[in-house]
Amino acid sequence: MQKTVRLLAIEKIIGEEIISTQEELIKKLQAGGIDCTQATLSRNLRQLGVARVPDGAGGYRYSMPGSTVTSSAPFKMNIVPVIRELVEAQGLMVIKTFPGNASNTAFYIDGAGRYEIAGTIAGDDTILVIPRDGITNGQLHACLEIIPPGIHEQIKQK
Repeated sequence: MQKTVRLLAIEKIIGEEIISTQEELIKKLQAGGIDCTQATLSRNLRQLGVARVPDGAGGYRYSMPGSTVTSSAPFKMNIVPVIRELVEAQGLMVIKTFPGNASNTAFYIDGAGRYEIAGTIAGDDTILVIPRDGITNGQLHACLEIIPPGIHEQIKQK
């Protein structure tokens, strides 16, 4: 469970701040109450697909892939409007979509390559999201909010 929290924190920090070194990132994690060794951080950065890119000032900064979904899926789509409901069921999650949209939505979720999600199974209007061992429903919700931002807001409106 600590790993998932750490991965989400790394992703958030790199997405919101300019981080040039692993030492800076370790300090930010520690400030958030997450202890991490340099070796563990290095493995986590590799797992997340983080790269060092020019910062425009002669140095480098860490960067998340432009869009994890775009890099692994052949197209970009907005799946939020087709999602009708999220249902938690014994550590799993069921996503209900409008008829005919579950397969594309599951493909998009799988294509995000998120560590938290082991895989999905889709029918016509229902997706079973299977989290990895140790992933809580709260972490799964946070992960789903990253893949298609606005998913929870969409469901509240219905």
